[in-house]
Amino acid sequence: MKLLHYVALATAGLGSVCFVGCTTMSSSNSSSTVTQAAFGTTPDGQAVEIYTLRNSSGAETRIMTYGGIVQKLCLPDRNGNFADIVLGFDTLEGYLEKSPYFGALIGRYGNRIGGARFTLAGQTYTLAANNQGNSLHGGLKGFDKVVWTARPLKTAQGPALILTYFSKDGEEGFPGNLEVTAIYTLTDNNELKIELTAQTDKPTICNLTHHSYFNLAGQGQGDILGHVVYINANQFTPVDSVLIPTGELADVAGTPFDFRTPTPIGAHINDPDRVLQYGPGYDHNWVINKATGQFGLQARVVEPASGRVMEVWSTEPGVQFYTGNFLDGSIQGKGGAIYPRRSAFCLEPQHFPDSPNRPNFPSVELKPGQTYHNLIVYKFSVE
Repeated sequence: MKLLHYVALATAGLGSVCFVGCTTMSSSNSSSTVTQAAFGTTPDGQAVEIYTLRNSSGAETRIMTYGGIVQKLCLPDRNGNFADIVLGFDTLEGYLEKSPYFGALIGRYGNRIGGARFTLAGQTYTLAANNQGNSLHGGLKGFDKVVWTARPLKTAQGPALILTYFSKDGEEGFPGNLEVTAIYTLTDNNELKIELTAQTDKPTICNLTHHSYFNLAGQGQGDILGHVVYINANQFTPVDSVLIPTGELADVAGTPFDFRTPTPIGAHINDPDRVLQYGPGYDHNWVINKATGQFGLQARVVEPASGRVMEVWSTEPGVQFYTGNFLDGSIQGKGGAIYPRRSAFCLEPQHFPDSPNRPNFPSVELKPGQTYHNLIVYKFSVE
C-alpha cells in the first residue's frame, strides 16, 4: 500500500480532547478535525495515545494506538440526536484487564485456527492455544494488544489516522516479518473506512479484521435482538462444538442462518438448532455472494427505534456475525453501562476461520512481493 499521496496532504492540527458524551455540531459551521491526547501507559511502560476524528457533519470516532481500538463512535439518529454506538471502556485499564476485543484491530490471524497449528510449505507452525485448544485472534498477544505508531492526517474524504506496526518473525508463532498498515478514515459521508495492508519477507498467513461491538440504539441501551439484519450470503460455514469450521459450505435456506431477507436478530437465535446452540447464538462465518477480492456489500443492519442504518462493505470473501454470546453482565463499560449477553453484535469482514487447514477455503497465504489488502467500510445513515 503506497501512502505517498497522504504525505502530501496537510497534517491535522493536534490539541487536547475532552472525554465526554456525544455532542452535536451543525454541519454548516464545522470542519473536519483530528485531535490527540494521552490515554495512559501499558504495564511495560509504553505511552498510549488516543486520536479523535470528527467529520464535517459532526460525527466522531476515537481511536487508540493500543490495539488500533475504536473506543468511541458517535453518529446521529433520524432526529439528529447523536449516540455512541460501540461498546468499550472509559480508561485504558478496562482494555488491559478484561476486554473481549472491544473495537480492536485483529491480527495476525482474525478468528480461529483449529488445534492452534497449521502447515505451510511443508513446515508445521504451533500457535498459542488460547481458546478451547485453538488459536483465536492472533494468540495471547495479538495485534489488539500492541501499541501502534500513529500519524494523523486530513484527507479529501475526511479526517484520517494511519497506524503502523512491525510484527517480528516468530511473534506468537507466525513466520515472517510482517509490516502492517491500517488507515482509519471518518468520511464526511459518515463512513468509517478501515484499509488494512501488510507485506512479508517470507511465506506466512495473514487475515486482518476489525472487531467493534455495535449497538445502533447506543452502547448500554439494551439488547440487539430487535435489530434487523440482512446478510448477502447463500451459504455459511458450519462449525463443531469448539466453533471450528467442519469444512462444509452449507446452504442457509431453511436454517436460522438465512438473512437474505431482512430479519430481526432475535427471530431465530433461540431455535433448537444444534449448530446454532454451540454459541449459544450466532458466532459463524457467512460466505458472501461475490468474488474474493471484489469490493461489495456484505451486510446491512437497521435499528428500528432510532432509524440508524449500518452497511458493511469489504473486499473479503466472508464475514463473521457474532451476537455477544459470551458477554455475561460482569463487564462495566463506558459511563457505568453494564454489558449483558446479546447487548451488541459484531460484523467482522474476513477470510474464513481455519483457512490454513482447509484447502477448499480461499487461501490466506501471503508471499514475499505480495501485498495483503482488506478494505472495510462501515457506512452509516438513517431511515
